[in-house]
Amino acid sequence: MVPRVGQRVAEFSLPDTDGHERSLTDFTEQGTTVLVFFPFAFSGVCDKEWCALRDDSVEFSNRARIVGISVDSVFALRVFAQTYNIAYPLLSDFNKKVSRLYGVLQNPWVDYHYGGVAKRSVFVVDSRGILRYRWVTDDPSLEPPYNEVLKAVK
Repeated sequence: MVPRVGQRVAEFSLPDTDGHERSLTDFTEQGTTVLVFFPFAFSGVCDKEWCALRDDSVEFSNRARIVGISVDSVFALRVFAQTYNIAYPLLSDFNKKVSRLYGVLQNPWVDYHYGGVAKRSVFVVDSRGILRYRWVTDDPSLEPPYNEVLKAVK
């Protein structure tokens, strides 16, 4: 079931860049969590998006935990995080389970006919697991409305 604002989101567990399983609860028990789904590491707009999130880290980190989710492997995400100095956890949804669960699996992806990637999207989840904000786009060239997301975490 695709999560809607005001509803509880589905729990999940995915490996991070060190191969450790991380669950949604690991983050939400610390407070508001921003789930940022992105199509591919090292793909232009994704690079810009994560550099923007990194550069606004003070604004976000005082209010919420940011967690990235991509269908990339843990190995690609590790190099991506190192290359761009991203301190936020990045989780590998290599099997596309969570992207499908959250209704953001784009299949096929744009004109490339890839077997599916996560649509660029943002979910703000409170400490009780309730969805407070949702933004999803079918256009991978669009970046999230950062000010809107920041407003949602306040």
